[in-house]
Amino acid sequence: MNVLTYRYDRKIIQAGILHIGVGNFHRAHQAFYTNQLLNDQDQSQWAICGACLLPSDEKIVKSLRAQQLDYTLTVCGRDGQDEIYQLGALKDLLWAVEDPQALLDKIAESAIKIITLTITEGGYNLDKATNEFILEDGKIKHDLQNPGHPITVFGFIAEGLRRRRNSGNGCITILSCDNLQHNGSTAKRAFTTFIAAQDKDLAEWVETNVTFPNSMVDRITPATTAEDVQRLNRKSGMEDQAPVYCEDFIQWVIEDNFIAGRPAWERVGVEFTNDVTAFENMKLSLLNAAHTLLSYPSFLKGYRKVDQAMHDGDIVKYVRDFMDIDITPHVPAPEGTDLAEYKKTLIERFANRSVSDQLSRLCFDGISKFPVYIMPNLTKMIKAGQDLSRVAFLIAAYRHYLRYLVDDKGQSYEIAEPWLTSDDQKYIASNDPLDFLGLSPFKSTDLKAADCFVGLYSQFVSSLKEKGVEPVLQSVVA
Repeated sequence: MNVLTYRYDRKIIQAGILHIGVGNFHRAHQAFYTNQLLNDQDQSQWAICGACLLPSDEKIVKSLRAQQLDYTLTVCGRDGQDEIYQLGALKDLLWAVEDPQALLDKIAESAIKIITLTITEGGYNLDKATNEFILEDGKIKHDLQNPGHPITVFGFIAEGLRRRRNSGNGCITILSCDNLQHNGSTAKRAFTTFIAAQDKDLAEWVETNVTFPNSMVDRITPATTAEDVQRLNRKSGMEDQAPVYCEDFIQWVIEDNFIAGRPAWERVGVEFTNDVTAFENMKLSLLNAAHTLLSYPSFLKGYRKVDQAMHDGDIVKYVRDFMDIDITPHVPAPEGTDLAEYKKTLIERFANRSVSDQLSRLCFDGISKFPVYIMPNLTKMIKAGQDLSRVAFLIAAYRHYLRYLVDDKGQSYEIAEPWLTSDDQKYIASNDPLDFLGLSPFKSTDLKAADCFVGLYSQFVSSLKEKGVEPVLQSVVA
């Protein structure tokens, strides 16, 4: 199959962006846009220097370095037609475990004008109930006391900014690319709280020299398995140790607030605006919430891929009714957006067999996802006196998923919830289902006080244990 390669000379391009978290989503989204833009000669200063912080990043670092940081991206069309790109937007790749000082110096470098982040929803170290930065975390305490030898993203950026200020290398933008409502404001709260606790003078400098634009990102990008690597390389004819594949839909909307300049990403389809709120609300409330909604019931039903679940009529109706009945009243469409068409496209995207995303990826870290994707609109639904059956069923299914570790087909599984607290563990283990409603991601709303919710939830908990998912789901969508 023909591979679409870049036209620019990688010897000439320079890194103006430092990106922390060189995972599949970044390489299919921000790096894809940037790769397309670098073909314009006047944008050659906007290549990306990737940065990885964790010991577990060793494989991706070594794989990319072995192929001079080039990699392939297979874009899977909903019509069954794929396109394969060779991307070269990564100019450098730093691994903090190997050389932390190199990363600190790179943050301080005058050529770097933007730091971008994909550190996941849970990576901002915010308390799920109060949304405040957790200064008592052990790693945070270490970094507060050892500024020259950081181990967290907060410590690295604080020390890098300190060196930048001391060198007189100018202002900079920090741009979150994570799936969070007001992700720029969230990043600002996290980083400025840490910096203020560590260095008051630096905090004052940050106030006037660092901006934190909000953004909305969207492209379904599955994890790449060993089997996927072989499959993708057969298709491309390449020997790529780190290939990525994704859907054909892509969107990036950014608040135009870049204090040190920015790439002309609008040339390749990025939308710039003064306020991303409506776009964020639409995407988080419909796409991300629907992903969470379908993930646990589908997994418990025995499915392991999203596209498989989305060819189940009950699952599809469950998702459609959630979007149309529960959520649409709370989602004003951004200017120029046809909400009905957006929802129709979401169903098509979820059912795209070429992408075949893992349900386990959607189930991962529900503790961080529920407060962002589900709880804000559930709170509105309770106040509006809406039908709560679909969301009550979801939360009952989430409890069942965390508690029993066996699906309806008798297959055992392991959960991946890195942010579970000791109290959360007690609530999951409790024989009283109402205790589960005290779980940390639900603390923004007193669910126990909502009688209409409690009755439905309690009924679904009992029915799931007695009957399994299929008949209970059928009753929900009937």
